Amino acid sequence: MTESTLHVVCPHCHTTNRLPLAHWSSAPDCGRCHRPLFAGQPVALDESSFERHLLRSDVPLLVDFWAPWCGPCRMMAPAFEAAARQLEPQVRLAKVNTEEAPGLAARYQIRSIPTLVLFSGGREVARQAGAMGQGDIVRWTRAHLAG
Repeated sequence: MTESTLHVVCPHCHTTNRLPLAHWSSAPDCGRCHRPLFAGQPVALDESSFERHLLRSDVPLLVDFWAPWCGPCRMMAPAFEAAARQLEPQVRLAKVNTEEAPGLAARYQIRSIPTLVLFSGGREVARQAGAMGQGDIVRWTRAHLAG
C-alpha cells in the first residue's frame, strides 16, 4: 500500500512538491529551495505563478485581488495576513495585484477591489467583494470549504 500524498506548490520557488499526508503538520520544506511550504503569510502571484498554484496544488487557494492605489485594499491587507496565519496549511492565501496582472482580473471578471475569490480543485467556489476583517475572512473561507 502506498502512502497518500498531496501536491503543494512552494510559495517561494513555485515548484510542485509531493507531500505525504503523514508530514502535513510537521512544517514541511520545499524539496527544491528548502524553504517552508507554509509560512503563514500570503504569497504574491503573477499570471504564471497563479496558474501553478491554481492547477497544480491540492491546497485550496484564497486570492485577494487588489491594487496599490485602493484604500480599502490597503486597510484589509493586515487582516488578510493575519487570516493566513490561521488558515494555513489548509488553505493557501495569495494576493494578485490587478495593476500588474490585468489579464487575471479580466479573466475572473474582477469589477471591484478588493475581491476575495476562493478556489478548490482548480475552480472557483466562492467570491466576496469588499474589505473584510480577519475573523470574517476566516469564517467565510471555512464556511465555503465545508459546504
